[in-house]
Amino acid sequence: MSKSPGRAQNAVTWGLVTALLVIVAAVGGAYMAPMFPAPLLTHTAPTPSTPAWLQAPSSAAPLKGATPLSDNAPTPETAALAKSIDAQLGPDDGTFGAAVLDGESGQTLYGREGAVSVSPASNLKLLTAAAALTTLGPDTAFRTRTIRGSAPGSVVLVAGGDVFLGNGDSSPDAVVGRAGIATLAKQTAAALGPVNGPVAVQLDDSLFTGPSLNPAWASEDVAAGEIAPIAPIALNVARAQPGAGGSRPVDPAMAAASAFRDALAAALGPGATVSGGISRGAAGEGADLASVTSAPLADQLAYTLRESDNYAAETLARLAAAASGRPASIDGARALLLDTAQRLLGSTSGLVLDDACGLAIRNRIQPQQLAGIVRAMTTGNDPRLRRALAGLPVAGLTGTLASRYGQGSPGAGFVRAKTGTLLTVIGLSGYVVDADGRLLVFSIVANGLPSAARTSVTAQIDAAASTLAGCGCR
Repeated sequence: MSKSPGRAQNAVTWGLVTALLVIVAAVGGAYMAPMFPAPLLTHTAPTPSTPAWLQAPSSAAPLKGATPLSDNAPTPETAALAKSIDAQLGPDDGTFGAAVLDGESGQTLYGREGAVSVSPASNLKLLTAAAALTTLGPDTAFRTRTIRGSAPGSVVLVAGGDVFLGNGDSSPDAVVGRAGIATLAKQTAAALGPVNGPVAVQLDDSLFTGPSLNPAWASEDVAAGEIAPIAPIALNVARAQPGAGGSRPVDPAMAAASAFRDALAAALGPGATVSGGISRGAAGEGADLASVTSAPLADQLAYTLRESDNYAAETLARLAAAASGRPASIDGARALLLDTAQRLLGSTSGLVLDDACGLAIRNRIQPQQLAGIVRAMTTGNDPRLRRALAGLPVAGLTGTLASRYGQGSPGAGFVRAKTGTLLTVIGLSGYVVDADGRLLVFSIVANGLPSAARTSVTAQIDAAASTLAGCGCR
C-alpha cells in the first residue's frame, strides 16, 4: 500500500493482514482462537509462490491470481469498480445502499445512496462490538459468584454478566461453557462444609436495570427465540443447548438459578436439603463462597458476530454501558453506541438506534458509516478494535456465511463480513483483499424487500462482494 502520514508506515495494517492470512489459511479456522491485536509485524514482500492464505480450506475458491495484501497495490479506478458492482446489483432502483472504501486512505471508491440511512439488521452488531471492545477491553471477563445470604442456611447466586455459562462443569477451552454452573455448585458446597438441614438459594440479578424486553422488538421475534428478556446471567446464551435454535427461556436468569439449585443439591449430598423455591433480592454483604469466570470479552464477541446472536449482543452492550458509568439498560446502551459512533466516525448524522443487536426495524445507519466502522477495525488507530475481526464470518466457510458463497463462487474463502437479515432487510458489511492486494472495506444493505425477492437480493449482494475480491478494476 502507498504510504500516508501518521500511519506508522502501515505497521498496524500489516499486523491486521498477517493475522488475516493465518485466519483464512487455517484448516477448521471457523472457530479460531483470538489473535488480535497481534504485535506489529514486519511485512514480507509477496513471492510468486502460492501464499499461505490460499491453502486449504480456501484453496478451493476459484478466484485466480489473488495475492497477499501489498503495500504498492494500485487503488481500483472508481469508474471500473462501479461498472463491475453495478453489473451485479442492477440498476439503481432504490433497493440498495452501498459504500466501498479504500482500507488505507478511506477514500470512497463506490457509493450508491451510501449517505442515506438504512435499517441495518444485524450489521448494527459491528457498532456494538466496537463499543464493547473500547469500553470494557478485549480481555475483560465476567465473574459469577455465590455468597452467604443474610438468613441462616441461605446462598445467594450473584449474576455478574455472564450469559455464556454452561450447565455442567467449567470447560477451559470453550466459549459457551467456559464457566460452568456445576463447577460453581461444587465449589460452593465445598466452601459451605458439612451441612445438616435446609439450604435456600436466592438470586441477585439486579446488575441490569430498566425493562428486560425492548418495546421495539416484535412479539413474534420473542416467541420465535430471536431474543428473550435480557438478564445478567443465563445458560448457553439463553438457549437450551449451545447453538440451539427455537424458543428461549421466558426467564433466563431464573433458569440459570434453577440449574444452580439442582447442581448444589447434588453437590451437598445426604444430610442437606435444598428448598425448591428461589427468591430474588440484592445480595447484601455476605462473604464470598465461590466463583467462576467467563471467557474473555473478545471470545464472546467473536461468537456473537459469527453466530449473529441477538441475546449476546444486547447483554454485552449493557455491560459496556455499565462500565462507562451509564445505566446497564436499554437507554444506557443506546447512549454508549451513539458516543462510540461519534468517536469512530466523527458524526452521528442519520443514526437512529432502538437497540444494540439490530432486531429493531426502526434502527437507521448509513452504509458509509458501517463501512467506516469496518475500516476502524481493520486499519484504525485503536488496536483493541482488531479483536472484532476474528468473529467476522468467512464466505462459504463459517458462521452465518457458511451456507452462502457455494461451490464455484469467486468470493468463497475471501469475503469476511457481518451479515444482517430481517424480513425486509438483507445486509453485508466487511472487507476483502482484492486481486491486486488492496484492502477494500464495504457495506451493502437492501431495504424494503418483498419476501419473494430475498433470495435473489442475497445472491446479488454476495456477487457484488465477490466482485470486490476479484477486482483489478482498471
